This record gives sequence, structure tokens and C-alpha cells, in this order.
Amino acid sequence: MVIQITSIPENTQDVEHLVSRVFFKSIDLLGGLSKLAEFRTLTWLPSLARASYVIVLREEYLKTEEEIAEKVGLTKNTVRNILRADPTLALEKIKKLEELAKEELKEMKVHTAGGIAKLAYKMIKEGQDAETLVHYCQLVSTEVAQILDVPWAYMVLKHIKGIKYPITEANQLLEKLKDVKIKGHDPKEILNKLHYPIKNPAALLHEIKQVLSSKEEATYGI
Repeated sequence: MVIQITSIPENTQDVEHLVSRVFFKSIDLLGGLSKLAEFRTLTWLPSLARASYVIVLREEYLKTEEEIAEKVGLTKNTVRNILRADPTLALEKIKKLEELAKEELKEMKVHTAGGIAKLAYKMIKEGQDAETLVHYCQLVSTEVAQILDVPWAYMVLKHIKGIKYPITEANQLLEKLKDVKIKGHDPKEILNKLHYPIKNPAALLHEIKQVLSSKEEATYGI
């Protein structure tokens, strides 16, 4: 029996979201935008963006080289080179960033961009989002908490400022929230019931809200 693997229909918004996360993580791996500016290599960004698209379409949606080439506007050969890129080799190049900047000053080579995007994609799937994106989530979540007048959410975000994501266990949060009451509850009884790892501030607030809702339902017999 022949098993045919077909591509998965993609949701444009989901694709954009994941590509953005991979793209930002790729920039993080290179030291951030300030480092790229320092080495005058901001011209690498288009290559990283294209490679991020290619990797996501292949890994998440099983798109063929032809489909990806048409979608991203690249030649089939370029797509193939991105997909064949070695992330281990890319990691070695990242460690010698100054040398890489001299070798690929004007434009990042296809296989280099592909390797970095592969590495970034793997880290994203492991829950290691770009610091830039996590910081943005923190700011947005804090602002939303203030606007909606959710004191416990604002206090939680205020006290955990600077924490590293993903959060893998309750103790990481307890260290920062031991003196904070979460809607009248001891933080330990809330934090021990969360599902870990927690990837970003928005996910943390969602988890806490779920536990609080469960407690309210139990209290009022809903």
C-alpha cells in the first residue's frame, strides 16, 4: 500500500504568527537588531524572513518545494537550499558573528539563513520565544490588565518582571510572588495547579484565570 503525504491547509493568520516568531528568534540568535546594526548587516533581514517562511511552510504544513517557491516568490532551487541547510553549521557561524559579518556583509547566504531559521524554529517549538516578543507580550498584557481593571493580573505581571520564559515549574513564580495575594488566594495554591511549561505572560494570565474560575465554581457550586 502506498501512503501519500499531502500538505496541510494553512490558516494565513497562523502562518504569519509562527513565521514572525521564528523570524524574531532568528534575530535574537544573531544578537538582536542592535548587533546587526553594529555590524552593518541589517541587510540580512529579508533573507531571514524568507527562510523563516520556507521552514514554517515545510515543517508545519508539509508544503512541497514547488508550493513553497510559488508562495514565497523564490526559485525552487533556493527553497531546496534553505531546506537542506545545516543548523549545526549555522550555530557555529553565529558564534563567530564578526567573521560571518565580513564574509556575508551585503546579503546573508541562503544556506546560512536556512540554518538559522531551522535553529530558531526548533527553539520556538521547545518554548523558547524571542526575548523581544516576550517583552512585547509582557507590555501588552500589563496594559490590558490595567485597562480592564484586573488588579491581580497587574500585580502578578509587575512582580514577575524580568522572569525568563518558558516557566517550567511553580517555584520559579513562587520566588517572585510569595508575598502577593492572587485575588485573595495564597499564591502557592494557585501556582501549583498551573500547567507547565508556560511560554509567555499571556499564557500565564490565562492559566491563573482558569484556576481562579475553577475555585469560584467550586465555592458557589456552579
